[in-house]
Amino acid sequence: MAGFPTVSTPRLTLRAPAIGDVSRIAALANDIDIARMTTSMPYPYGRAEAEAFVARAQTLDLDREVVFAIDDGRDGLIGVVGLFPHGPLGPEIGYWIGRDYWGQGYATEAASSVLVWAGQDWGRRAVMSGHFADNPASGRVLEKAGFLYTGEVQSRRSTARSAAAATRMMVWLA
Repeated sequence: MAGFPTVSTPRLTLRAPAIGDVSRIAALANDIDIARMTTSMPYPYGRAEAEAFVARAQTLDLDREVVFAIDDGRDGLIGVVGLFPHGPLGPEIGYWIGRDYWGQGYATEAASSVLVWAGQDWGRRAVMSGHFADNPASGRVLEKAGFLYTGEVQSRRSTARSAAAATRMMVWLA
């Protein structure tokens, strides 16, 4: 894959995370209610974690995984969405949105557009995901993006919780 892809939606631009995003990522991601709903985000989440995240995002093998900054064009970065090589059938999608942007459809818009890109441009036919059972809002986002429940519940560790949580698994098929 040549160069980093950019995906545009009516309200958002999904683009490469940049060094200029570090302060914004640190500010938005340093929220226990965000971090505890992810598997890998630590809490607290500061500048050092944001710098490491951006540095890693800039070195990914784009044929295997990709991480997009979700940019609303007004406030700049409002969250992150990525596709990671963890799923048994294909990549696994993960995302988070800053608290001030919850309930406005941004997560669904970003996830849906990444899935279209993954199917059309990246050639993926299946994408996996899961949400912690105590986060039904994330399940609704995934359902609206076209995911179906597999019926499987896995125990997945959350770094911010320092514990495992029941995770309802889902699949999207192109």
